[in-house]
Amino acid sequence: MKLALDGMGGDNAPKSVVEGAFLALEQIPNLEIQLYGHQDKLEPFLKQHDRLKVIHCEEVVEGTDDPARAVRRKKDSSMARMMDAVEEGKADACLSAGNTGALMAGGLFKVGRIEGIARPALATTLPTLDGKGFLMLDLGANADARPEHLVQYAIMGDIYAKKVGGIQKPRIGLLNIGTEDKKGNELTKAAFELLKEADLNFIGNVEARDLLEGVADVVVTDGFTGNMVLKSIEGTAGALFSMLKDAFMSSTKTKISAALMKNNLRDLKNKMDYTEYGGAGLFGLQAPVIKAHGSSNAKAIFSAIRQANTMVEHTVISTITETVRHIEID
Repeated sequence: MKLALDGMGGDNAPKSVVEGAFLALEQIPNLEIQLYGHQDKLEPFLKQHDRLKVIHCEEVVEGTDDPARAVRRKKDSSMARMMDAVEEGKADACLSAGNTGALMAGGLFKVGRIEGIARPALATTLPTLDGKGFLMLDLGANADARPEHLVQYAIMGDIYAKKVGGIQKPRIGLLNIGTEDKKGNELTKAAFELLKEADLNFIGNVEARDLLEGVADVVVTDGFTGNMVLKSIEGTAGALFSMLKDAFMSSTKTKISAALMKNNLRDLKNKMDYTEYGGAGLFGLQAPVIKAHGSSNAKAIFSAIRQANTMVEHTVISTITETVRHIEID
């Protein structure tokens, strides 16, 4: 699998990106990485590897850049050149921890949508208490959505859960303010009826408070709602661990307790660690485009690379393409 990697994207780039790339090369034998970025900035972290090729780029898409303008004007940026490689068939997938909007815009302009997919969706796996995780989409690719878009999200999520997660019959849930069939706004009510008729294991409405308990394998919603839920989960998890740390460091007695519970606390943190689950995939494009978290460390970059590799190996994109071709949604 040939992966195009943006070496300059993210808060910890290029160090974490390069380190994550070498972790992936060590553990994924069939992987070749094309690393795009400024040679002088990459050089301190590089070492020789026969499956790594460095492509020099003069420009960088910054987090503050206007997404569409950055893609159009910064043609020699690591992000733009990375996506050019996919468009030209030189790479099977691409990955960046940089500007999310620019990556989505470039994905649409350069990689292109799968025919029949009205709008791509940003999807990621979020942790659950049992450690299995669940896929949620859309997480912000589109602020607004129509009922038929949510059905397409569900179809793509179903294929991903089967191919990558190995789940024979994924449980598809519709995020709503209650579990009753008639709950919600006009969007969720109409989407509920369409999902009932789709060839999916649709389990009905699910509430946000039940997500981390693993109520469904795939959860669909509009991008505005999904992005708020994602950030609420991230913020709550961060605040909870911060409060636990303060509580355990508050006295000698609690410090001793923390020492005794060290392994348990580490297991809990690992269970809620986003770096284990990879990045967010922009589903609905003609090749895997993966957005790693902006603050990704080397471990998170490795997990995102592994995710891209798995999508290619399990032919996720071609399966979505074939499935959508035979499904007509009014």
